[in-house]
Amino acid sequence: MSYIQVDHLRKTFTVRRKREKDSLTREKQQIRALDDLSFGIDQGEMVGYIGPNGAGKSTTVKILSGILTPDSGSVSVGGLVPWESRREHVRHLGVVFGQRMQLWWDVPILDSYSLLKDIYRVPEEAYRKRLDELAEALQLGPLLRTPLRLLSLGQRMRAELCGSLLHQPELLFLDEPTIGLDSVSKLSLREFLQYENQRHGTTILLTTHDMEDIAALCSRVMVLGHGRKLFDGDFNSLLSRYDTARTVLVRYEDAGLVPPLPSPLSFTREGDSLKVVYSPREIPTADLLACLQQAGPIRELIIQPQNIDHMIAEMYREMAL
Repeated sequence: MSYIQVDHLRKTFTVRRKREKDSLTREKQQIRALDDLSFGIDQGEMVGYIGPNGAGKSTTVKILSGILTPDSGSVSVGGLVPWESRREHVRHLGVVFGQRMQLWWDVPILDSYSLLKDIYRVPEEAYRKRLDELAEALQLGPLLRTPLRLLSLGQRMRAELCGSLLHQPELLFLDEPTIGLDSVSKLSLREFLQYENQRHGTTILLTTHDMEDIAALCSRVMVLGHGRKLFDGDFNSLLSRYDTARTVLVRYEDAGLVPPLPSPLSFTREGDSLKVVYSPREIPTADLLACLQQAGPIRELIIQPQNIDHMIAEMYREMAL
């Protein structure tokens, strides 16, 4: 059995629709958040869990965390049923939500860590060793005595990660951990997650709409839609299905040169460069490059893959999500 084993999971919510005009009651509506969902995740895996809003990602994480109880199906995380053994389960679990903070707003983050140490009953020596390791890896040393409210968004996210990992959990749930972060903060956070996974074998389930996070961190991805698992496998294999367009920017030694492009390809000018958008399925990249070289000496040539977000959007459209 896998470290996380989910079998035939179902969860339905009852919501009340907006009351119609001249009506005294509101109609109830059944929303099926999860519909016969099954998957397994081995210990030490780092898995991306993606899907559009309302697909059931957050419901899955809440059930795996022990916050929600499913209508039917079974879940085992490290041999425990999360909602039945919640107190023992959370000792092995860390959770970071990109838009929610667990640390106290007006006190130094070191005081929050001290309280978390007591909550999780981490021995003093182990706490000190772990805090030193995390503070160095996350570059938090100068910030430990600073109140959370005085930190930048990127610093707060690093502080949150530290707090979630102080008790050295075996499993880490990340929900939009890089939302709102600048490029430097994103790269730093990704490097740390790779470090934590490789050094401690921490199992990580990452839910995000940022496909760059998935591409950088997760070789395996699961796609959820309407509460059902639609794909489970290699991320690059998934993208290759929807890699329908690429862009070539070419700059010749003579700016007036025009390449003999095969029909129906054409080019547009961008400054002193020519831009060609093509489908690798219709014309191999090598054949296109040969056509471009026929025009004359090339000073610079750049091949750009299709934007990952565009490919994922195309996938969602094809899956009717």
